[in-house]
Amino acid sequence: MIRAVAFTQLKRNAAFFYKAAVFLVAIVPVAFQSCKHEKKVFLSECNDSLSYKHVSFTQLIDSLEKYDHQYIEVDGTYEEGAAESALVNDSLFVDHSTEHALWVNFSQDCPLVLKGTKKGLFEFNDGKFTQLKNKSITIRGKIDVRHKGHLGSYRGSIDRISYVQM
Repeated sequence: MIRAVAFTQLKRNAAFFYKAAVFLVAIVPVAFQSCKHEKKVFLSECNDSLSYKHVSFTQLIDSLEKYDHQYIEVDGTYEEGAAESALVNDSLFVDHSTEHALWVNFSQDCPLVLKGTKKGLFEFNDGKFTQLKNKSITIRGKIDVRHKGHLGSYRGSIDRISYVQM
């Protein structure tokens, strides 16, 4: 009798775990899909024919002179404010001072437009401007170690911006 009760309880537990596993396999991916937001890509026709070398932010800052006048792609956090247009390291554990940041020199010569639309990055759209402040972005442009941004306080600059993904 005890053996039969134990076997019945074992079958119930197995059925419960089977149903839980099916639920997790079916529902969890749907839940993660709903949290995922589509990345916005802004493109310019400047430098269309060039290839860009992807470089980590730390590697770029540590050997900036090596990349002078080269076209690169780098990930970072964009910071903006009064007299500030900077790309800093994404990591919370590194120095974000201007000595470890790049001046981002957006130019009207290379207008950035949302892919598939005619909406410009710096244009008033849908009742607001595109918010870049404190956003993680991927950016493509040309490194210039001689231009050091506002008051010459940055490590260098990235010019001729042709791609921003956020």
